[in-house]
Amino acid sequence: MNTLLGAVLYHPSVQRIRQNHGLEHATIHVLNECLRRGGIAGRSDRHGFTVYGNVSTELLSSACDRALQRLRAGERDLAIHPYCGTNLVTTSVLASLVAAVSLSGAGSCWRNRFARMPLLMCLMVATLFFSQPLGLVIQRGLTTSGDPGALEIVSIQRRRLGRMILHRIETCG
Repeated sequence: MNTLLGAVLYHPSVQRIRQNHGLEHATIHVLNECLRRGGIAGRSDRHGFTVYGNVSTELLSSACDRALQRLRAGERDLAIHPYCGTNLVTTSVLASLVAAVSLSGAGSCWRNRFARMPLLMCLMVATLFFSQPLGLVIQRGLTTSGDPGALEIVSIQRRRLGRMILHRIETCG
């Protein structure tokens, strides 16, 4: 990619965030295969990622190692997750644009705005229908990387905040 977008996506700091985001998703996929339940979330940055949920440190460590192995073996789709925040942001942005376009020109009169509600509702349904697959495309192309490169897990630390359990996974490479 020789574009400005490519330069941004492959800047070392951004690429590291994308790799950590991919490893976070892969780890959650592996955990869900083991636990057969949801309730696990994550958040990535350039130094690693945090996993929120009631899971043992030993199981999480094993899942992180297994996820990294599977990504390195070519299972790039593990880096994509249907419940990623990218999908939520995609839906929110599209819904906001649809609302703005649908109501543009209606003025401040509620009667005119209300008359556009059927159009707005139809466009919102279409937005909800298309935003999930679009969010997955955006994940694949922009917000995650299924190629971990030289990424390595440095440490995993468990913390409890009240009733919430979280683990901080630090990476390097």
